[in-house]
This record gives sequence, C-alpha cells and structure tokens, in this order.
Amino acid sequence: MSGFKEETPEPGADAGESEERRGRRGHRHGRRHKRHGGEDRDTTRVQLELPPQAMERLQQLKEKTEAASYAEVIRNALRLYEALIQEAERGAEFQVKQPDGTATPYRIFL
Repeated sequence: MSGFKEETPEPGADAGESEERRGRRGHRHGRRHKRHGGEDRDTTRVQLELPPQAMERLQQLKEKTEAASYAEVIRNALRLYEALIQEAERGAEFQVKQPDGTATPYRIFL
C-alpha cells in the first residue's frame, strides 16, 4: 500500500526546517520557485511512500520515457489519466490495436 503526504511551505517557514522544528505546525502552503526562464511558479511538495515494486515501476517508466525526473513521470501520468477519465465520462470505449491490425477491447476502468 502506498502512502501519500503533501507538504507545502507555511508563510515564513524555512523550507529546510524539519517537522519537529516547525513544532508540527501542519501543512505549509504557498511555495514559489524560479524556473529556468526566471519566471515564478507555485508548487506543492508531495512526498510518496512506495513499496519496492511500485518504485521499480516508477524507475522503469522514467527510463523508458527518458523523463528528467520522477516528478515528470508523475505529471505525465496524471495528464494521461485525466484525459482517459474525460473520454470515459463522454462514453468512449478503449481498444488496443495489435501489430497484426486486430483491435481488442481494453477495459481501463473496471
């Protein structure tokens, strides 16, 4: 089972400050980062706890897609998942086309 923890900076909190040092003040919000082009971007830090098999899958996807980071893999996966859900909500059905041209129904959502 994987765990999920969201961390965002609290105004005035030191980004490197530990939870104990923050006195368990809770989630931190509003972290801003500079991107390569110098533009500001709001972000939220997310910490995942994954079992070894899930971590291996994430690492393999990073390598296969030549993603720069695990975050990039996850962002891409979220975009794809969101698009599939939107299509399913519109009534779309999914198929996998085999190399021989045969189309096989594919149930993504059970």
